Amino acid sequence: MQAVLQFPDLSPELFSISIFGMEFALRWYALAYIAGILIAWRLAVMAVNRPGLWPNDRPPMTAQQVEDLLTWIIIGVILGGRLGFVLFYQPGYYLQNPTEIVKVWQGGMAFHGGLLGVVLACWGYSRRHGLSLQAMADLVAHTVPPGLLLGRLANFVNAELWGRPSELPWAVIFPGQAAQNCPGVADLCARHPSQLYEAALEGLILGVLLLWLVYRRGALKRPGLVLGVFLAGYGLSRFVVEFFRQPDAQFVTPGNPLGLVWHTSGYGLTMGQLLSLPMIALGLWFLLRARRAT
Repeated sequence: MQAVLQFPDLSPELFSISIFGMEFALRWYALAYIAGILIAWRLAVMAVNRPGLWPNDRPPMTAQQVEDLLTWIIIGVILGGRLGFVLFYQPGYYLQNPTEIVKVWQGGMAFHGGLLGVVLACWGYSRRHGLSLQAMADLVAHTVPPGLLLGRLANFVNAELWGRPSELPWAVIFPGQAAQNCPGVADLCARHPSQLYEAALEGLILGVLLLWLVYRRGALKRPGLVLGVFLAGYGLSRFVVEFFRQPDAQFVTPGNPLGLVWHTSGYGLTMGQLLSLPMIALGLWFLLRARRAT
């Protein structure tokens, strides 16, 4: 067997306590959501407190309005992420088991659905308070990558959403029967740590790029630029990682081992790639519009 890495001895739970015979646990994934939202809030407040970053030195909203918007966004992330997972990935199962939809604690959130939830939340808040939706979108966009970074690291700790089988030196032997179900592999099955690929691309690299654009290149003075970079950057990152990520089980069949939701002659797109294409196109459109406006 090739030299690969054993999955580290990590627990999905940070700690657990028993109260009146019931177990309550703080999981790394929940902590990632909480920390990601708090970091996004502080980044947004820091940006609106620096008028020089904005056109005509006028931030689109106050720090208090950022805090109010945060509540809307949290609701949008939870509802959008859950409904996105239900509709995009397992509509048949949840149609037969509708009571399972509300059980978010069992897992099952989709980023693209969460993004739509955030868009609707920002649109609703901007309409209610007469604020610029474009400026608000730029503000929110540059705060998202830290949450993505932490979320993907939590996916790794949970030993979920792993990649396709691999013999690369950094391939990881993930625990669990599903992770070890690799047709044609007689020994232990190692896989791409695709969660870490995503953490690096859509979290760390994209996050550093956006902060550099905002604080060093005055990107917030050009409406749509930050949003365009975020949408295109995330979409491209996710599209690339899908080549290494294990396809969703519900899309895999004997005749379609790559789990392609659209394919012809052996070539096609996974659900993640299909959902990322509109993001890339929309991001490029915002970038072109921002460039023409200058």
